[in-house]
Amino acid sequence: MKTRSLGTTGPSVSALGLGAMGMSDGAYGPADRSESIATVHAALDAGVTLIDTGDFYAMGHNEMLLGEALRGRDRDSYVLSVKFGALRGPGQEFNGTDGRPEAVKNFLAYSLNRLGVDYIDIYRPARLDPAVPIEDTVGAVKEMIDAGFVRHAGLSEVNAGTIRRAHAVTPIADLQIEYSLLSRAVEAEVLPTLRELGIGMTAYGVLSRGLISGHWTAAGPGDARAFSPRFASGNVEHNLTLVEALRKVAEAKGCTVAQLAIAWVAAQGEDIVPLIGARRRERLAEALPALDVQLGADDLAEIERAVPAGSARGDRYPSAFMSSLGVGN
Repeated sequence: MKTRSLGTTGPSVSALGLGAMGMSDGAYGPADRSESIATVHAALDAGVTLIDTGDFYAMGHNEMLLGEALRGRDRDSYVLSVKFGALRGPGQEFNGTDGRPEAVKNFLAYSLNRLGVDYIDIYRPARLDPAVPIEDTVGAVKEMIDAGFVRHAGLSEVNAGTIRRAHAVTPIADLQIEYSLLSRAVEAEVLPTLRELGIGMTAYGVLSRGLISGHWTAAGPGDARAFSPRFASGNVEHNLTLVEALRKVAEAKGCTVAQLAIAWVAAQGEDIVPLIGARRRERLAEALPALDVQLGADDLAEIERAVPAGSARGDRYPSAFMSSLGVGN
């Protein structure tokens, strides 16, 4: 397994990370517990060391699932990235964000217990709390680093200005943010800022929630993609034409659409680690060879012609969530 460093101060991790949300949250349809655990084990056995979760993924279920899957593994053999701060009700509805220092420490105590570990490798607010200065939120994370409960501070879905303010409090290892062929807003200001400051990126949504996986079928009952603008009638048909254009490039390269889309993100810089939201071993097995897909200048130009920047139709989140994002599409 190839490795990459998360910025100048963060840990060395596998060049692909495993995103665990789909194993619990139900956002992309039902998941099977035993298959989810088997997928985590398969990832670890393949050399994947970075595992990403959030304490609000099914309100602790995902952390408990990972705690079970990781039990007995050498703690130094994996890197846990945990998001905190999102507030949800018993019906799984989102009710804002809490970034108060006392809340940060409270969230952390629960995560350590559910995961069954003594420390979190990278701890990050899931979204910016507009009522709390980022300096206060990240300052609480720094306190937990000093106390030994956290190794590194991270950020998620914030803009360049917020990155600078947070980094002035404590070194930021990486920013987790959506980045894919269909979501490229980070290229304007965020990515240059990260590189200026020596901060890495963990890119989620590299397959645009399955839209550019090459396997998309209409969302079933309970699937959150049914409410996503990019999957809405009138938009999804257009977006799937981009997928078909990408498929032609992939076939010429001798790889799948998903592998090409992942490889494109990985090719944007050694400081970027794509997160793969696999919840089944077969999808993980398809994703891993993406690291072996070599893209030269001609390949990248052909991909750009197939899926030009800004060509996707529809926002990447429903309108109610767009205001909480540091950058748009």
